[in-house]
Amino acid sequence: MSVQNEFKFSPELIAFINEWKNKPGNLIMVLHKVQEEQGFISREGADQVAHLLDVPLAKIWGVISFYHFFKLTKPGKHNIQVCLGTACYLKGGQILADELGKQLQIGFGDVTQDGEFSLEAVRCVGCCGLAPVMTVGGEVFGKVTKDQISGIIKKFK
Repeated sequence: MSVQNEFKFSPELIAFINEWKNKPGNLIMVLHKVQEEQGFISREGADQVAHLLDVPLAKIWGVISFYHFFKLTKPGKHNIQVCLGTACYLKGGQILADELGKQLQIGFGDVTQDGEFSLEAVRCVGCCGLAPVMTVGGEVFGKVTKDQISGIIKKFK
């Protein structure tokens, strides 16, 4: 199995992988750490993990594709998450998602052409009392209305 020479993990990530290499359940922990560093799991990253852990690439792709937490594409500079958990959904979360999609011209899992924004649905942000909720780069916006969307987007342009 060859790993592209120009792709490299940080020394800290390699040390983390080596620390977890022989521990049970290591693959998910390692993949979380890779995604934390890269923002997603790239093909090159998956190849490197396969090489460092000495596991088949197919096993890695099986885990990545099974768990929705893992991203296979690089997110935008500003990742927008719209909560579609029960409270947020009932209070208009889908309306927010539709408006974001319309204004940014993308759907869930997509990135704007300029790479500035990506959009994803999440099941709970943990702010049910502020429903409907969305986050942009980790910043929480609560009790959001459709009319506030353009202002929130402008804040990050």
